[in-house]
Parts: sequence; C-alpha cells; structure tokens
Amino acid sequence: MKTHILEVDSVQKQFGNKCVISSAYLKCETNDIIGLLGRNGSGKSTLLKIIFGIVPADNKFIKIDGIVKNSTNQLLQYISYLDQDNFVPSHFSVKKAISLTVQEDKLQFFYEDEMIQSIQTKNINQLSSGELRYLEIKLILSNSSKFALLDEPYNGLSPIMVDKVNQLIKDNSAQKGIVITDHNYENVIKISNKLMLMVDGNLHSLKDKNELFEKGYLKEGMI
Repeated sequence: MKTHILEVDSVQKQFGNKCVISSAYLKCETNDIIGLLGRNGSGKSTLLKIIFGIVPADNKFIKIDGIVKNSTNQLLQYISYLDQDNFVPSHFSVKKAISLTVQEDKLQFFYEDEMIQSIQTKNINQLSSGELRYLEIKLILSNSSKFALLDEPYNGLSPIMVDKVNQLIKDNSAQKGIVITDHNYENVIKISNKLMLMVDGNLHSLKDKNELFEKGYLKEGMI
C-alpha cells in the first residue's frame, strides 16, 4: 500500500495581539498516530482547524505527497476532521447517518462492527454520549481521506468505550495518518506512536514521553 505524507510548515496564527501559533511544523505519514499535546489554550485545536482549512492562518504551507494543497477545497479531498462537538444531526437515524457518509461498497464492512450492530436501529438522539462519539469517529475514519484529525475523541467516554475507540484508531491507521489531541493525555500517549508538544506557540517533536517531564508538561508520577 502506498505511503501518503502530509507536511504542515510555517504555520502562524494571531488573534488580536496574542500570537497563538508562532511556528509549527508537522509531518504525518500513513501508519502514524501522532499525539498532539499541550496545555489548555496552547493552540492545539486551532492548529488542527488550520490544517483542515476551516480557520484561516496568517501563514501556512501544506503539502500532501509533495504537492502544495493550501486551498480548503483541495484539503477536503485528503483530510477529514473530528470536531470537539457532535456533528451528526440529532433527528437523524443511525442508518441515515451511515448511508449519507459511508461509500456503498464499504457499507457491509461498516456494519460488521458489533458496536454499530447494537445501535443501527436507533435514532441519534437515543444514543449515549459514548455510542455517538464512537459512531462519529468510525464515520470519519471510514471515509476515503488519507489523513484524519481527531479533536477530543475521548470526550465523555467510559474506560470500556475508550478501549473500543483506541482499537478503531489502531485498525484504521494501517490506511491513514492520524493526529489526535485530547485533554485525556494518558490515552493520547497510550495510543500514539509519535508525540508532539505545543509550548508558547511552538510545536516540538518529541523523541519519547520522557521529554514531557523535561519540558514541564507533566510532573513525575503522572504517567
């Protein structure tokens, strides 16, 4: 299977007089699960939205497989994004949400998932927060994009649902490059094979999780 490469370089973003992102470089390849960590307000979600193309940047340079793709329409063909907030309308049925999102030739495989089988006859407003989040993540990961940006995927999940979501992410990383940011840093560290840390507007690539202590993001004993 071909390896796809997303490169994001020279990202800068300022809100008023505050510089949220002063320098950011990120490289994500097929099979990567990149954990994007940082304190609240450090610019993690803003960076993902800039990469996806829904928040403008003061400066950015994005390449996919070596070709510049800076327009939103171009990026939508290659990158999918899971927002912090639920995106499936509450009045939809689960089956309608799936049929509008998943390609017809992938529907059978999609429905082989035991979790999906258990909710397929329900409406969205009947799902628990964990069931809905699982469905949304699976919808995002099942599309044809080469890269997926997951913002707070563990929001509201029980430990059992976290395990199910992590398995879903692992299974799909064989075909996609995935970037995850979440306040639950332990789950991010557990699932990721690469870690990055946003500090004072700068994005740092870490050699291992011990650098999280060295850079002051975590204290000893927190993981």
